Amino acid sequence: MNIECTLNKLSKSKFRSSFKLKKKDIEYIDKKGLDEIRNHTIKFIDERISKSYIPNDGKQTPMRGHPTFIAQHATATCCRGCILKWHNIPKDKELTKEEKDYIVSLIMTWIEREYNDFKR
Repeated sequence: MNIECTLNKLSKSKFRSSFKLKKKDIEYIDKKGLDEIRNHTIKFIDERISKSYIPNDGKQTPMRGHPTFIAQHATATCCRGCILKWHNIPKDKELTKEEKDYIVSLIMTWIEREYNDFKR
């Protein structure tokens, strides 16, 4: 699972590449810091994505309200269906530590790039 290759592949999707952080998201990152955003991301993945069965799969990730939510849609880590389709991680099993680490790293790399692009 190569983050650079995955982000490149996602950038070619009209839908995935349409997600961008807005000024409000950047201000939130400025206020909380990237380390705190990473902590939020870890928590969101643990609570919303990592289980083997998610009753509301496909609807558990809002389209706004936190930079991580935007990044999850941009990186196709918003639900187990998208994770299966884009990252080939099976749906019907709990995510391993390595899989969770990969997803968090992918999300945070996307957030950091968006943040840096916005600041330029």
